[in-house]
Amino acid sequence: ATENLTIEQRNVPTAAFDVKNRVLVVPTLDKNISGQLYDLFMGHEVGHALWTPVEGVEKALEQKLNRAALNIIEDARIERKIKTKYPGLRNSFLKGYKELLDRDFFGTKGKDLQSFNFLDRINLHTKHGVHLGIKFNTVERALLAEVDSTETYDDVIEVSKKIIAYMQEEKQKKMESADFEEDEEGDSSGNYADFDEWDNSDLEEGEEGRQTEAEFGGDEETEDDEMDTSYYEAGGYEVGDDEIRSF
Repeated sequence: ATENLTIEQRNVPTAAFDVKNRVLVVPTLDKNISGQLYDLFMGHEVGHALWTPVEGVEKALEQKLNRAALNIIEDARIERKIKTKYPGLRNSFLKGYKELLDRDFFGTKGKDLQSFNFLDRINLHTKHGVHLGIKFNTVERALLAEVDSTETYDDVIEVSKKIIAYMQEEKQKKMESADFEEDEEGDSSGNYADFDEWDNSDLEEGEEGRQTEAEFGGDEETEDDEMDTSYYEAGGYEVGDDEIRSF
């Protein structure tokens, strides 16, 4: 990572990077973690070490921006940059993500990927590529192009705002359509499941609901309602207040 990072092996299911104290935590290499998956974890976290600024994360959280959106877009940015800096990682990322998909790491097995919300589809598309066959409408393709062109963390913040604004607008349209159908049919059969799975809180307040593929931050605030933004984790397990999961 071009600096003297502290690297620790621990009995954890995935990797993490402490952006403040510069500690990279990796799972103990054993029969459950292939070489390509280890390279994926290491490459991902070194990407955070090189390009995720702690002051940028703190700025985003102060603005109460949606953590899942920030995390997904930042993952796409740092992975694109690390594969450009170290081209040999491209094959490891490709095979490593296929292995995670086969393990159902992202909870997608047997599910219609097209039914996932926009953020989840972005996350799957940027990590697994076009072979998943995920489709995007015209507006979504334009936003996805912006995700693919982010250079700085400030870019990540701005694209996150646009994506959440779009999702809010789409949610409002769906709710209005359901209300209209209810008035026409005289019942309350409107189905908001595809939105409520992810968004069961107020997006404007920067809170996150369902985050199958990514979670940015812990589940609870600290006593003074501030969050330590130390850790960027590639997770799928419970995290504390000072940890941030990457995927």
